[in-house]
Amino acid sequence: MSVKAQVLYDFPAEPGNNELSVQEGEILTVTNQNVGGGWVEARNSRGNVGLVPEDYIEINPVSTQASATKYIDAQNQGYNSSSANTQGVNGNEAWTATTWSNNNPADNWNSAEQEPAGNSGSVYSFDEEWDDDSDDGKSTVGYGGSQMEEGGTMQRGGGHSTMKISLNKFPGFSKTPNPEVYLLTKSIAKGNDKLPIYAGEVGPVWLYPQIQLDCVVADPKKGSKMYGLKSYIEYQITPNTTNRPVNHRYKHFDWLYERLVEKFACALPIPCLPDKQVTGRFEEEFIQMRMERLQGWMSRMCRHPVISNSDVFQLFLNYRDEKEWKLGKRKTEKDEIVGVKIFSTIDPELPELDPGQVEQKYEMYSQFTRSMDNSVKELLAVGHLHWKRCTGPLQKEYRQIGKAFQNLSSVFNTSAYPRESTLTEALSATGKTYEEIAELVAGQPKKDLHFLMETNNEYKGLLGCFPDTVAVHKAAIDKVKEADHLVTMNKVSQQDKHIMEKNLSTMSYALQAEMNHFHSNRIYDYNRLMQFYLEEQVKFYETIAEKLKKALGQYTTI
Repeated sequence: MSVKAQVLYDFPAEPGNNELSVQEGEILTVTNQNVGGGWVEARNSRGNVGLVPEDYIEINPVSTQASATKYIDAQNQGYNSSSANTQGVNGNEAWTATTWSNNNPADNWNSAEQEPAGNSGSVYSFDEEWDDDSDDGKSTVGYGGSQMEEGGTMQRGGGHSTMKISLNKFPGFSKTPNPEVYLLTKSIAKGNDKLPIYAGEVGPVWLYPQIQLDCVVADPKKGSKMYGLKSYIEYQITPNTTNRPVNHRYKHFDWLYERLVEKFACALPIPCLPDKQVTGRFEEEFIQMRMERLQGWMSRMCRHPVISNSDVFQLFLNYRDEKEWKLGKRKTEKDEIVGVKIFSTIDPELPELDPGQVEQKYEMYSQFTRSMDNSVKELLAVGHLHWKRCTGPLQKEYRQIGKAFQNLSSVFNTSAYPRESTLTEALSATGKTYEEIAELVAGQPKKDLHFLMETNNEYKGLLGCFPDTVAVHKAAIDKVKEADHLVTMNKVSQQDKHIMEKNLSTMSYALQAEMNHFHSNRIYDYNRLMQFYLEEQVKFYETIAEKLKKALGQYTTI
């Protein structure tokens, strides 16, 4: 049924994507609300039909209420009918629609999946729905506002249960997972599920692979589906272990991110993916920027010994065909060792720590990550300001200086005084030199500051995950402290208390191993980054100095 809607924000259509340009305040007729991917099909007053982002419009509440009333009436008839087994509660077709909604052009995104109570088997599987969503606009899974299930699991994946998840710029928990689920665990995983921690030169460390995994993200290509109604960009990812490329769209990266968050985020901070974007997704500059950032994200994941060796990450890099990919996805989505349960797989070959030592380590890491987060944000703010000055006021000032020298040369040239030409030519050359310097100043940030900013943006995202991860440890520390009181009240046995302290020690070793990994990468990244930045700065100022020396050489000594 068609309904009326008012446009909330201007939306310029992308050429060739069946989109409809609309302006704020315009009234549209929504002809299809089930397009998916955060889009609706609408017709404007001129009769033009196309796709519009769902959160750029507000549907007339009267029309919506009327449609909802008819839908509910129809469903009630289905429940009461003797033939309801084909359309109502037991029917598959009545519950296959999934609606995703966009927020306006900000960084936050919302998604919702509807499922009738008592009919969990009637919704399409994640595999079946997944390929019908667009790469941007709406993802089937989200980052923040995750539901907590019994067992301390962060419920973030699609196709598990009814949920409404907000996709924020940085991942976050709706609340701290309950550490008791793990603290009272008496056994650890064995075999391939076991995550060992060893004593290294800097303290507890993860087991690192003998061959460092890496991959190359390249060759972005535009594809389409639904007879050209939907377009997407597909990237080629080639791991160094096989040199066999696999193809993935952005939504595949998004799925991988969600699986990693669901499984590891209580123990390992998982940095967020590059931001989603509604418009301009097929512009060459945006595609290159996204590819560069996906490369950075994948490289960081490859360098992590736990993540890079996980089944889900290996599947992402090494699947051989569509069948293996889908089977692997289903298996991963059914993984039960998620949330705080991940600690049950960790086996530190180290002496047990007492709760006091655990709390001391927690406070130290918490303080460091907060301080570094503040410093990174400060550097980003200064960098943004400097970039704007280089491409704005500074460039303009150097141009004005150059223009002023050339104007002065023009005035001198009108004096008709003998032996004037050498000076006027030198002045004119100096003016041109300063105009050249203006262009050098404007172009330099792309050569060096860009990489400084990108790396710090990566660390800003990574550091933004630490508060949630360390909060799990803080909650566990508080639970163990609470156990002391419960022992005196005979509500917890001494044996259970000892198990809690032993498991708290394991959690602490996991945090220490992760922080040692973080520090090792931090030193490597910033050492390499600052060398590159300063080398480029030296080249920049040497180029300017050479130009000024050349201009100076044109003046005669009097």
